[in-house]
Amino acid sequence: MIQRRVAITGLGLVSPYGGDLPDFFEHLLAGESAVHFLRTDDIPRPLTIPFVSCPGFDADSVLGRPLAGTMDRFAQLATVAAFSAWADAGLSRAPDAEDRNHWGVAWGTALGGTLAYEKGYRELWQKGRERVSPLSVILGMNNAANAHISIQLGLGGVSMSHTVACASSSIAIGEAFRRVRSGEAPIMLTGGSDVPQAYGVARAWEALRVMASGDENTSASACRPFSAERTGLVLGEGGAALVLEDWEHAVARGARIHGEMVGYGTSCDHSHLVRPEAAGQVRALEAALADGGLRPADIDYVNAHGTATTEGDPVEVAALKAVFGEGATRLPVSATKSMHGHQLGAAGAIEAIVTILALRERAIPPTAHLAAIDPACTGVDHVTAARRDQPLRAALSNSFAFGGSNAVLAFRAVG
Repeated sequence: MIQRRVAITGLGLVSPYGGDLPDFFEHLLAGESAVHFLRTDDIPRPLTIPFVSCPGFDADSVLGRPLAGTMDRFAQLATVAAFSAWADAGLSRAPDAEDRNHWGVAWGTALGGTLAYEKGYRELWQKGRERVSPLSVILGMNNAANAHISIQLGLGGVSMSHTVACASSSIAIGEAFRRVRSGEAPIMLTGGSDVPQAYGVARAWEALRVMASGDENTSASACRPFSAERTGLVLGEGGAALVLEDWEHAVARGARIHGEMVGYGTSCDHSHLVRPEAAGQVRALEAALADGGLRPADIDYVNAHGTATTEGDPVEVAALKAVFGEGATRLPVSATKSMHGHQLGAAGAIEAIVTILALRERAIPPTAHLAAIDPACTGVDHVTAARRDQPLRAALSNSFAFGGSNAVLAFRAVG
């Protein structure tokens, strides 16, 4: 079976730094944290946690109020990011009929429309009302994002929603990649979005005791992956989209190519719902390398899953050392969640874009706030300050989720 090359022709995101890609990447290279202290007036107890939000995001201005009103915030983030990636790829909002029936969407979200559902619960249980909005189901359903994207861009091919905890968007990207590479779809729009600031969601994560501690003065540095002083993860909202395209199709229409996606590996630890296992991660890493025809020595950067949890960080480093062997000590690794937070199902897509930009710009962003490395996390080359003018050829982006679901994406630089 002939496998086609897969070009990355469009990138779009909604991030705490805005939607401008060069500006987003420069913030990361500068080690600038977007984490802030979130305080709510919720009853019965206010929520006070370090968090990452997108304060400048205004869906009404992009989508128009009537359309935005039919979407939960996670679908708004998705659609705006998708529009941005579509425009970046130089594609028309109205593809001809022959094309639109073959182009598709694969989207990832861990939570779906939790804000819509929580609003309904409050209406019922706090305010004592007997009915909720008739839009509640379509606002909250997990496939609302890919449905809206397909409708708005006129894409009649496959429309898939992937919900695999924190690996959701990486798996969506991987499955989209497979469809383009096989020739099934010349173009796939893929990515992920999530909004975890619903009060009940944040309280649920808090109950797991994996959330970082911090206050008004310390929140900016609350997320410290691989650090001996780490206290946990920081939740954040966001959305990111990529256009994956058959290489020959992209060249024929004169598209700008940001990079090439070459491999995808996935696995399950099959051991525990929340405790990660290095052996499962090793299988995903090795599968991504093999799928991309890459050797460990070909990889010049790894964007780590790196959430800053006590158990997760050492396991990921152990997996990297098992795969890269003696070369692990020379393997540049960074966890950009230290700055943009953990967007759950959207994290993989955001970090895929970070990895693609690193290859394109020949620069590696750091793990911020990493002053003292945990002895259990040593053995790789932790990047603690931006490295520019790097001869980067290929890179990996890791996503390791609850449920033991692992996904690794492999990219290659072009030009």
